[in-house]
Amino acid sequence: MNDTKSGDDKTLSVTPKKTLTLKRPGTEQGTVRQSFSHGRTKAVVVETKKRKFSLPGDKPEPAAAPVSVFTPKPQVAAAPVVQEAPKAPPPPPPVERGGMVLNELSRNEMEARRRALEGSKVRDVEDRQRAIEEAKRRAEDEERRRREREESARRQAEEEARLQAEAESRRRAEEEARRRAPLAAELATVDDEDVKPKRIGAGAPVRRPVTPEVARPAKPTKGEEDRRRGKLTLNAALSDEDARARSLSSMRRRQEKFKRALHNEPREKVMREVILPETITIQELAQRMSERAVDVVKFFMKQGQILKPGDVIDADTAELVATEFGHTVRRVAESDIEEGLFNIADRPEDLEPRPPVVTIMGHVDHGKTSLLDAIRNANVVSGEAGGITQHIGAYQVEKNGHKITFIDTPGHAAFTAMRARGAQATDIAILVVAADDSVMPQTIESISHAKAAGVPIIVAINKIDKHDADPQKVRSELLRHEVFVESMGGEVLDVEVSATKGINLDKLLEAILLQAEILDLKANPDRTAEGVVIEAQLDKGRGPVATVLVQTGTLMPGDILVAGNEWGRVRALVNDRGGQIKEAPPAMPVEVLGLQGTPQAGDRFAVVNNEARAREITEYRQRLAREKAVAKHAGQRGSLEQMMSQLQTSGLKEFPLVIKGDVQGSIEAISAALDKLGTDEVRARIVHAGAGGITESDVSLAETSGAAIIGFNVRANVQARAAAAAAGIEIRYYSIIYNLVDDVKAALSGLLSPERRETFIGNAEILEIFDITKVGKIAGCRVTEGKVERGAGVRLIRDNVVIHEGTLKTLKRFKDEVAEVPGGQECGMAFQNYEDMRVGDVIECFRVEMVTRTL
Repeated sequence: MNDTKSGDDKTLSVTPKKTLTLKRPGTEQGTVRQSFSHGRTKAVVVETKKRKFSLPGDKPEPAAAPVSVFTPKPQVAAAPVVQEAPKAPPPPPPVERGGMVLNELSRNEMEARRRALEGSKVRDVEDRQRAIEEAKRRAEDEERRRREREESARRQAEEEARLQAEAESRRRAEEEARRRAPLAAELATVDDEDVKPKRIGAGAPVRRPVTPEVARPAKPTKGEEDRRRGKLTLNAALSDEDARARSLSSMRRRQEKFKRALHNEPREKVMREVILPETITIQELAQRMSERAVDVVKFFMKQGQILKPGDVIDADTAELVATEFGHTVRRVAESDIEEGLFNIADRPEDLEPRPPVVTIMGHVDHGKTSLLDAIRNANVVSGEAGGITQHIGAYQVEKNGHKITFIDTPGHAAFTAMRARGAQATDIAILVVAADDSVMPQTIESISHAKAAGVPIIVAINKIDKHDADPQKVRSELLRHEVFVESMGGEVLDVEVSATKGINLDKLLEAILLQAEILDLKANPDRTAEGVVIEAQLDKGRGPVATVLVQTGTLMPGDILVAGNEWGRVRALVNDRGGQIKEAPPAMPVEVLGLQGTPQAGDRFAVVNNEARAREITEYRQRLAREKAVAKHAGQRGSLEQMMSQLQTSGLKEFPLVIKGDVQGSIEAISAALDKLGTDEVRARIVHAGAGGITESDVSLAETSGAAIIGFNVRANVQARAAAAAAGIEIRYYSIIYNLVDDVKAALSGLLSPERRETFIGNAEILEIFDITKVGKIAGCRVTEGKVERGAGVRLIRDNVVIHEGTLKTLKRFKDEVAEVPGGQECGMAFQNYEDMRVGDVIECFRVEMVTRTL
C-alpha cells in the first residue's frame, strides 16, 4: 500500500519489502543458560527491546498525518525480558527516506552481529562439553559410593562371621570343660589316697581331707574313653571337630594346687628388692612387695595401729614392714627423680663451636638499649615506657659470618635480680658507661655481677659525641673497682662508641669476636637441649610464652620441655625477628610456645624423653613449692591469738595488694621494691602476684582480702572492670616502676600513725591560793619563763615531780579573761577538774602538735 502526502516538499513512502538480509529489528534476542542444583541446566531466550531515536536532520512529522510514520513508542532501553518459549516477531517494514532504507544494517554492524553469533555458538559448545564432564564426574562419584557401600557391607559380614565363630568356639570349650570336670575330681580323689596321714596311735582317728573345690557333675557327652583322653592324636583330630581337651601339664598343675590346699602349704615366697621413697601409701608398698594390702593392714593392727590401704607412711615405717615380710629395702629420695636431667657430660669429639652470648650491662640511661638498637638497626627503645628497659630482651646479630647473641638487661636498681640472671647465662659482659656520666651505682653493681659470674668484661664508653664527654675519666674511675683497661696497662678491652652516631660499632663487634675466640666456646648440638629461661609471660592469644636461651643441644618443635615447675610440648619456636623456625641450635634465643604454665625467669629448662617423666618432675617441684609456701605462711600467721597479740604488741599495719604484670621478671622486681619499703610499723603485703591480665577472680580475691589491684603493663577485661566497679575496688595501671613504687610509698605513709610533738611554752610559779565560792580554787601565779596560753596543756609540778596533767579552765589577768600572759606578769589560773594546788608549785604550759610521718 502506498500513501502519498502532498503539501510539503518531501514525499514519504512506506513500502513493505521481503529481502533476505540481516536487518536490525526493534527487538534483539540472546540465549542464556541457567544452572541448577544436581547439575541440571536450562537454556532461556532473552529479548532486549531498544528505544529508537530519530536522526538529527529529520523534521518532526505534522500531527494530522493520516498514515503513521515509523515512530515506535518510547520504551526502557536494554530491559531484558525472560520468556520460556519466545516467538520471533516479524521483521518491521523498512522505512525509506530520501532514497535510503533505515533498517538496512551497515557492514560494521553486520560484522559485529556475525561475531556475536559465532561467540554464542562457541559458548554453547563449551556448555555442552561442561555438562558432559559434569555428568561423567557424577557417574564416577556414584560408582565410588557404590563400591564403598559394598566394601562396608563386606566388612560387616566378615565381622559378624568372626563374632559367630568366636561364640561357637567358646561354647565348645565350655562343653569340653564340663565334660572333663568329673575326671579331674576322680584324679584328685585317687591322689588323696596317697597323701592320707598314717595313724600315730591305735586310737588315732583318720583325718579326712577336705576338698576345697567341688566340681559340679556334668553329663558326659561322649564315652569313658573320650572322657579320659588327655592327648590329642592325629586320628582324633581328623575325626573329631570338638575343641582340644585340657593338656596334661594343666592337669598336673591342678593336682599340685589340690595337694597344697589339703596340707595348707604356703606358696613359695618370692623375695624382692623394694624401692622405698620418702613417703609411700600402704597400697603402693603392698604392690611393690607383691603382698596383699590386707596382710599389711593386719600387720599394723597387730602393732596396735588402725590404718587403711590409702594411708601414707614414712620411709622408716615402710622399711620396718618390708623387713618383717622378708624383703630387702633400697631407700631413695624423691629428689632422685631429677638425676640425669642437667649437666650431662659430652664427649670432646662431639663438641662444635657456638656463638658467644653477650650481656649488655650498666647504669640506667647510659645507652645500653640504644647501643643494641644501633647494632640491630631496629628501634627497641621506642617500645619501652619512658625509654627505660623493664624486661630482658634477647637478640642475635651476625658479623663477618659469625653470629653473636645479645641479652639486654635493665639497669635500674629494682631489676638487680634480673640483671644477675643475665650475667649467669652469659659468656661475655659488655659494661656500658656514659662518657659524660662516668661510673654510677648500678655500674658498680654490674661489675660485681660480672665478676661473680666469672665472665670477661668489655668496656663500651658510650656518648663520646657529647661535648662534655671525658673517656679518660671513665677509665680512671674504673681503676677503683679493679677494672683495668688495656690503655691503662690492664687486660680489659675498651672501645669508645656512640650509639646515636654509630661510631666504632664495628670495633666493638670485632672485640666481642676476639674475646669469644680466646674463650673457645663449644657445645654439642646433637643431643637433648638444655638452657635457661630469660623471660616468661602470659600472652592472650598464644598462651604461656617463655623466652629461653639454648645453652647446649638443639631444641625442636615436638620436644617435651621441663622448665621450673612447668612442662609442655614445644608447639612452635619463634626467633627474635618474629618468624617461626624449625630448630634452635646452641646459644640461640627463642620464644617457646606450648608450655602448660608460665615458668619463673631464671629457671633452667631441659628436654625429657616422655610426658610421664615431665609430669612426675613438675609435680614433685610443685609439691616442694607448696610445702615451702605453707611453711612460710604458717610461720607468718600462726594462731588467731598469736596474730592479735602480735598486732597489739608490734602495731604492724599491712597494705594488701594484688599485683598483675605482663611478664614474670617485672613482677619479681616490683615485689622486691615493695618489700624494701616496709618498716616495723607498716608494710605492703602482696596477696597475689601473677603474669597476665586482670580477671574477675583477681577482683574477687581483692574484695575478700580488702586489697587494691595494681596492673603493670596489663589491663582488666570487661567482666573484671564491672566487678571492680560493683565492689568499689580501685584498679591502678602503671607502665613505669618508679611511679608504682612512689604511689605505694605514699599509701604506706598514710598508714603511719602521726607523730606527737610537744612544744614548751612557759612556766608559772604559784604565789597564793584563793578559794572563791561557786568557782573553786584559783592559783595566783607569776609567769617566770616564756608565756602562758589559754587552751594549752598544763602540768602541775611539785618538787620536780609531775602531780597532774590537764588543761586550764580559766586564765585571768585582774578580772578579765585573756588569751595569753607574757613572762614577768601575774595572773590567775584554774585547772579543769583539779584543785589540789599548793603555794610553791610550778605550772608548766606546753602545746601538743600531731605531725604526719612519711617513709
